[in-house]
Amino acid sequence: MNFYRRFRDAAVCVALLALPFFFLRANLRHPGTTNAFDRALLQVSAPVQYVATQLALGVSGILQEYMYLVDVKRENEMLRADAARLRESNFQLQAAATENRSLRRLLQLREEIKGSLLSAQVIGKEINPSFRVIRLRLDRGDRDHLHEGMPVLTPDGLVGQIRRTWGRNSDVLLLADKTSAIDVVVQRSGARGMLKGTGNDDNYICRIEHLLREDDVKPGDVVVTSGLGQRFPAAILVGHIKDVKKQDFGLYQEANVTPAVGFSRLQEVMVMTAGSRAQGLDDTRPGKD
Repeated sequence: MNFYRRFRDAAVCVALLALPFFFLRANLRHPGTTNAFDRALLQVSAPVQYVATQLALGVSGILQEYMYLVDVKRENEMLRADAARLRESNFQLQAAATENRSLRRLLQLREEIKGSLLSAQVIGKEINPSFRVIRLRLDRGDRDHLHEGMPVLTPDGLVGQIRRTWGRNSDVLLLADKTSAIDVVVQRSGARGMLKGTGNDDNYICRIEHLLREDDVKPGDVVVTSGLGQRFPAAILVGHIKDVKKQDFGLYQEANVTPAVGFSRLQEVMVMTAGSRAQGLDDTRPGKD
């Protein structure tokens, strides 16, 4: 039994080794020298070769597709990284352009105002539960010769006045604060009144009080500082009339005013430290009649 098994195993090994040899020999021989045995081997091996060839082509195509997808993925990652860098660069350029425009407007305001101005950065905003800014904190204080009552301006108009200073910081009382009171003029008609903040939680609306009943005041009218008392420069834009309230009786009427300055967006301001505040702006200021 052992001898038979060894003989069988040897025969199988010889057959397995000889079979590829005969197939290879039959495929390499010149067609004119093939015999019947070679032709039989070729006929048997043809389907096997076809299947093997198709399988090899399929595997090769899959590998090529995989390598292509790997390259595409790498290129996409590089393109995404480049796009992110370009977006960041574009964002930085836009921020720089915005800052440059803001600085140019502040420089223009410095040239238009007849007085000494000191630039300041907004470093803090005190807000109420409705996210309404009620006070600004500047990076300038008494060491920079700032004092209580000094006007705070932007190219858009009047912000308010210095409320208090300590060290190198200052608090700004907004003109929309309910404790603020500013003498103003309706630019179109010359009507005078006292602008006071309403202190509403959901808006920055102010109110002009003590307008005479016969004063010509209409929605959309421009409101500017009067310059009386020399506390604020004259002709500084304050805002625009929103609506007018006239009672059926009495000597006065009231008008609600929308401030020209966006208090929640403030970043840089100018503080008027010295000069003739009563003289106000040059006649060349844009928007001045």
